[in-house]
Amino acid sequence: MNQDTICALATAQGVGAIAVIRISGPQTIEIVNKIFKGKNLHKQNSHTIHFGTIRDQDLIVDEVLISLFRTPSSYTREDTIEISCHGSDYIIQRIIKLLLKNGARLANPGEFTQRAFLNGQLDLAQAEAVADLIASDSEASHQTAINQIRGGFSKQIAQLRESLIHFASLIELELDFGEEDVEFADRDDLRQLIHKIQSVLVPLIDSFEMGNVIKNGVPTVIVGKPNAGKSTLLNRLLNEEKAIVSDIAGTTRDVIEDELLIEGIRFRLIDTAGLRKTSDTIEAIGVERTLQQMEKASLILYLFDASEVTLTEIEGQIAEFNAPYMLIGNKVDKLSSEEKSRFESQYPGIIWISASENQNIDALKNTLVRKVKTKEIKSGDTVVTNLRHYQHLLQTNESLSNVLEGLAHSITGDFLAQDIRFALHHLGEITGQITTDDLLANIFSKFCIGK
Repeated sequence: MNQDTICALATAQGVGAIAVIRISGPQTIEIVNKIFKGKNLHKQNSHTIHFGTIRDQDLIVDEVLISLFRTPSSYTREDTIEISCHGSDYIIQRIIKLLLKNGARLANPGEFTQRAFLNGQLDLAQAEAVADLIASDSEASHQTAINQIRGGFSKQIAQLRESLIHFASLIELELDFGEEDVEFADRDDLRQLIHKIQSVLVPLIDSFEMGNVIKNGVPTVIVGKPNAGKSTLLNRLLNEEKAIVSDIAGTTRDVIEDELLIEGIRFRLIDTAGLRKTSDTIEAIGVERTLQQMEKASLILYLFDASEVTLTEIEGQIAEFNAPYMLIGNKVDKLSSEEKSRFESQYPGIIWISASENQNIDALKNTLVRKVKTKEIKSGDTVVTNLRHYQHLLQTNESLSNVLEGLAHSITGDFLAQDIRFALHHLGEITGQITTDDLLANIFSKFCIGK
């Protein structure tokens, strides 16, 4: 496959000022040289830029800049050229057709990054982080992706695997001398090593909850009785008129979603139909969808009209929640201090707001962040955001726990070796030292074409 020379548009589709077309493979320089009128690219150094024209025979297609990267000093470790042309769809298609006509083929999704992995430029965890970096939409998601691309996570995994390989080889050696009852791997040293590895694994596993928040956002459902002010609250949080607000109970009959970014954390806000029994068929469907969203929520904002609800009603409602929740008392401007104290004596964590008066909304946002931000993510921290990595870390930890259990029961080296092999296998799957074609196809098919 790597004998092919591939090409693709590397910038977003659509008309723009500039577009970049990427070409990579053994015939890159020869193919581009055939259609480029300027300097002879065969004679130019790596990491140089050249002005000229792309021509279809004698017809000028566009004036361009050619960025030349020679193997192995390129993203793919192959000869690579990026053509910066004007962003006309017509020009882009003309240039790509010329490249195909002269021996290139269209790249598959993620094929440039896949070649970078296959050629040893990136390991698999770093390659996956490239997609995360492209998709990052907050400071936190950008920071974690950058750290992984720079190899922070991979280095930790490689160090764990390397230390375990040493003991695995000693135990395998014991198996070769099985009839002589020799012991090359000191069991106490092995036990200490497993504990040391798990002391690194467990924080990585625990970081996935925060990593998932950073990468995918927090599904946050706003629930409450009709006319509690849910739609008004959504509009205040988003600072726009996203939902229709009315004094008529049951106005919201379907799920309304939008995203709110606070201090690098993305909240996927979901406004829902009011919780009540109703004979209205359409409203009943809305209530059912509310219940479905509550089942999928990572955080529930229970909003109640402080001037109408009773403590018994609140208690009955929150008893049905299966996710962490926040109690938000709306229309606080209608309450006396004594009435507020009565609620707070039962539920001291209540956040008081007036959605219609835009009162205390900033404090609510700060509380939202504190609710999910279990720790600060600092530059250089390793946070697991990839479900595949998380699953392999769990399986590694399970295999190592089996090794410890085996040591406690003095089982034979062949069973210890098997569990250690499992641990090594799962660590190797994370960084790509152990892969299958199906795994690679699944990972890189999710990339955009041109990356």
